[in-house]
Amino acid sequence: MANGPLGVEEASNFRKVVASGDIQGDGPHAIAAGGADLVLVRTKSGPRVFEGRCPHQGALLGEGELEGGDLVCRNHRWRFDAGTGQRKGGPECLRACPVRGAEGALEVDVSPLARDRATQKPTRRIEDLPGPRRLPFFGNFLDLQPARMHEVFEEWATKYGPMLRISLGARQVIVLSDPKLAEPLFRGRPETYRRMSPVEQIFAEMYAAGVFSAEGESWRAQRRLAMEALSQRHLRGFYPTLENVAHRLHRRWTKAAEGGETLDLAEELKRFTVDVTTLLVFGHDLDTLEGKDDDVIQRHLELVFPAFHRRLNSVFPYWRYFRLPQDRRLDHALAELHAWLTEVISGTKKKLADDPSRAAKPANFIEAMLAAKDAEGQPFPNDVIFGNALTMLIAGEDTTAYTLAWAVHHLCDAPAAWAALRREADDVLGAALVPADLDAANRFPFATAIANEAMRLRPVAPHFFFEPNEDVVVGDVAVPRGTGIVALTRFPTRDAARFYEPLAFRPERWLDAGASGKAHDAAAHVPFGSGPRICPGRTLALVEMRVVLAMLARSFDVERVGRPEDVKEVLAFTLVPEGLRVRLKKR
Repeated sequence: MANGPLGVEEASNFRKVVASGDIQGDGPHAIAAGGADLVLVRTKSGPRVFEGRCPHQGALLGEGELEGGDLVCRNHRWRFDAGTGQRKGGPECLRACPVRGAEGALEVDVSPLARDRATQKPTRRIEDLPGPRRLPFFGNFLDLQPARMHEVFEEWATKYGPMLRISLGARQVIVLSDPKLAEPLFRGRPETYRRMSPVEQIFAEMYAAGVFSAEGESWRAQRRLAMEALSQRHLRGFYPTLENVAHRLHRRWTKAAEGGETLDLAEELKRFTVDVTTLLVFGHDLDTLEGKDDDVIQRHLELVFPAFHRRLNSVFPYWRYFRLPQDRRLDHALAELHAWLTEVISGTKKKLADDPSRAAKPANFIEAMLAAKDAEGQPFPNDVIFGNALTMLIAGEDTTAYTLAWAVHHLCDAPAAWAALRREADDVLGAALVPADLDAANRFPFATAIANEAMRLRPVAPHFFFEPNEDVVVGDVAVPRGTGIVALTRFPTRDAARFYEPLAFRPERWLDAGASGKAHDAAAHVPFGSGPRICPGRTLALVEMRVVLAMLARSFDVERVGRPEDVKEVLAFTLVPEGLRVRLKKR
């Protein structure tokens, strides 16, 4: 048999993964074959293809970077030699796949990735697990008050241990609070595990079927586009726009400070994040911060996540049979959002038709989706484009805004941390009001530590929902296909064995990172999720957080209105800081 271009014996199971002309630059490029995620890089000796998931926590290496001759994982900066796959500074080595060129395409043999599955023997059934008493028909639905569901889960985990059983109606559900039990679930998506199936259906009913709710090959194609829109390269070019929006926020807050206004901080921050997101996703300047009609779209958006949370946790899908007033309000909001987005998308289509060269270098996410092809080489259908636009708009608004609001809430009771943030802001910014470029925005280690600490104590997603696509073993428990699984992400970060003084706001712990010998288990901290489906917007979110925290500390004093205990955690799919109001004073 002849040898292929990498000196490996050709096999009969090569399969086309991508047209050669579709691979621009050295990479890394996320590709897939035979249900396996792969990463492709170009080296001096030719193309190399490796298993596509980092051996650390399963992140997609195709979403990483090439630095010199190293393939760098985006999550925790693990480095691998791009030619050999050997990890720099560790024993791990990425498995390589033979690759060859054939008729204008690249073909890959994924057989080296085949490995025997662990023959783990279960010793228990779900019925053997402890858990709270269940009522006939309802199960534990009535115990799970939607607004404090996360707290109920945490109370049960404290009482019944790291793996417990509940039921939602007739459906059995496992609740996990040990991150070691949950890690294989994050890593095993989308093949072995998926989101709970109602998620996909409910999002589709609300016209938001996109990368968040997609599964399988549909998810892979949409994920690539989302990651490109949110890539470090794209964010560098987008940063001047983000800087401009931050200046708008500064002007708005200066006016509020001069007028002695009391601000709903979460609402203020959502104006900032929705302006950033609409510009990034659509290239459209909504300007909710300084515009005259500044809150119409935002008022519609704020109904969507709470409605999804409410429907996901309903014992009966009543909305499919009759509409309550809250459902009619949602219908109106979705209709208005659909009309607005349809107009934006139609305008983008016209731009692409008038200037076809834009398709080669799309300026925003919508242009990229309209120019791209799905796994079958077809344009994405309109409902997928609309669903992704709405998903990115909603997710980009709430999550970052609420994390920033929680950070400020804790800073109001942490004068030492506030003083340290102010020193950092003064040192880095000098006379500037906001960071001048992306490099400057990334020079805020203490602001980053504050964001991490806020996400540890108040993660916007305190738990994740899973469902196995096949019969699996979780720990030592046999779990049938389709069983609901809830993985608690905040609970382990409040464990003294993993983080010292776990209930205290200590941003400095992220700078020390365990060097002092104090408990610091960073692997238990997964505010953006983990594995291949880790949040694609995490880089943008952290940049936004650093920019706002630096601007705030540089220019203002902050006073919370009311007592700390008046600010309540309310779960409305994301963790909302209800009742957080502040007054700002100019420095």
